[in-house]
Amino acid sequence: MKTSNFISGKGIKAMTLFFALAIVAASCSKQENDITPAEPQDSSMDIATILENSEQYPELFIGQDDMLKSGGNSKYVYKRPPTFYNLTLALIKTDLLSTVARNKLTVLAPSDEAFEKLFRELGVKGIRDIPAQQLKPILLYHVINGRVFSNQLKNGFVPTLNGAAVEVKLGNGVMFNDAKVVYADIRALNGVIHVIDKVLLPPSKNIVEIAAGNPAFSILVDAVKAAGLADVLATGGPFTVFAPTNDAFAALLAERGLTAAQLLGNKELLTKVLLYHVVDGRVYSSDLPASPLSVKTLNGGSFSIDASTLKITDFNGRKSGLIPSLLNIQATNGVIHVIDRVILPQL
Repeated sequence: MKTSNFISGKGIKAMTLFFALAIVAASCSKQENDITPAEPQDSSMDIATILENSEQYPELFIGQDDMLKSGGNSKYVYKRPPTFYNLTLALIKTDLLSTVARNKLTVLAPSDEAFEKLFRELGVKGIRDIPAQQLKPILLYHVINGRVFSNQLKNGFVPTLNGAAVEVKLGNGVMFNDAKVVYADIRALNGVIHVIDKVLLPPSKNIVEIAAGNPAFSILVDAVKAAGLADVLATGGPFTVFAPTNDAFAALLAERGLTAAQLLGNKELLTKVLLYHVVDGRVYSSDLPASPLSVKTLNGGSFSIDASTLKITDFNGRKSGLIPSLLNIQATNGVIHVIDRVILPQL
């Protein structure tokens, strides 16, 4: 029996057209799949391994825009990835390499180019010229606990394993303090890496040292010493200090009809007033809600702070303003916010 008895000439043409359309459709589908970026997958390597061997894995250091421009196909020519020899050597020198290999972390990784900038600033030849005890707090300032991807970031402060926080600034890209993120969201087995173009330097002075280094706080420093609080505010903490300027203290003396000597000579009163300006822990301006918040102080009393107006209302209903340009001054043991009026507790 002949095939022609079952399939007419028109039938053959119809089937030919069907197969041709199927091939075109499959081809279009393949092209669409080629230009659709794949869902990012976690690497099978830990953070330390990626940093040590970055040149072997250029595919990890591709920006989303670069892949889309290339059409997402296999002919994409990978750029030379950044290297992290200095960072790796620093982690080894400070015994932190195993820490970034095992724990779930986010690492802000300065490239070798970033470290070369630091070496020039410090006037040293390399990592070997920087003592481990100086390197360790710097490295910990580049590590955030847990996984933090770029789409989870918002403007404000993020605490690091150093204790101090890095400031996140979003806009034209992502910035940590004054360092720009050049490659984001590099997924590792135990976390994520963001490559930055500058080494971040953490605060190096305590609260008392910062105040003592600024002439605008000379009365505050004298008051802290007279109250016997200098050692606590220098070595304890972390604290958040709302620091009145000299002008604020001068206004208080006029308000109360006191001389500076009378204020500094009354240790009990001075201690109550000063501790009313200190809050336990690190409280950044970005941590404050827009609505008024009651804040408990080391004095035992509390005041109200309103981030929307940058105003503090003390126990007596007196208002003090936070100075916008002088907020979030970081110290090794806390944060300083400068205020324009001395606040008073229940006396």
